[in-house]
Amino acid sequence: MDYTKWLTIEELAEYLKMGRTKLYRLAQEGELPASKIGHQWRFDRDEIDQWMKRQRPAAPVGSRKV
Repeated sequence: MDYTKWLTIEELAEYLKMGRTKLYRLAQEGELPASKIGHQWRFDRDEIDQWMKRQRPAAPVGSRKV
């Protein structure tokens, strides 16, 4: 894969190992950081990486190691 800043939906699907339909829906609902140019979506790799990190579940209370 080419490591450019802006990804197409196909490149993003490959990068995240997710389906295009799911990614389109997340982008259309504003849950996934994206830019729409005409009829095409583009995704900033750095913003996607940050978004992925925010998707991590929080550790349950009492499960943290001290």
